[in-house]
Amino acid sequence: MNRKNSLICAFMLLFLFIASQFIVYAQIGGIQIALADGQQPQKCVYLTFDDGPSDRVTPKILDILQEENVKATFFIVGKMAERRKYIVERQFNEGHTIGVHSYSHEYADIYSSREKLIADIDRCNEIIKDITGQYSNVYRFPGGSFWVKKGLIDAVTEHGMRYVDWNASLRDAELVNAKPSELLNAAINTPANRDHIVMLAHDTTDKTSTVQALKSIIDYYKDKDYTFATF
Repeated sequence: MNRKNSLICAFMLLFLFIASQFIVYAQIGGIQIALADGQQPQKCVYLTFDDGPSDRVTPKILDILQEENVKATFFIVGKMAERRKYIVERQFNEGHTIGVHSYSHEYADIYSSREKLIADIDRCNEIIKDITGQYSNVYRFPGGSFWVKKGLIDAVTEHGMRYVDWNASLRDAELVNAKPSELLNAAINTPANRDHIVMLAHDTTDKTSTVQALKSIIDYYKDKDYTFATF
């Protein structure tokens, strides 16, 4: 083998090593998707809603999900749930997954140390336990894990929590005064034709356009033969 071929082989080996490390990281980062029984449909959408519950929006989302026979995952904020236990109870009773998002949603506080982060998770989880009778083992980092220090991520997994990021979004937290059609377009375009989609949405009190876009989003993915599932 000449020097040129040796260099090409060495480069390819290095590329394969880097690629394999990225794949491992992506799986650890919450985009490794599986149903509870370990079976994974060929094409699947996980609808996830952050930052609720709210009196104004969450019940309307639940109404649509019930009409469409679709289950979702709600990553709740504990201080919001304390005042709206009846909504979390409805989510649970209708077969949706309740996940921990945080108690306070105050980044500066919860990300200041491992201890503060875990205390925030546990405080939210105690509220979930009080309402549903069981703790959640599913977590979403406020802002996602993409920018969080590895030590904090390790603290969450060592605490027995599975954390879930997203690979698609309605962009309902980014677009100001978004029209439902804009959210639908984002829900279609941001997944980039993936077969397994974790869709980020929000159910805070100002997300009325999310409610208005939701049925169209569900209809679109049903027409494309996607299955809806929860974590």
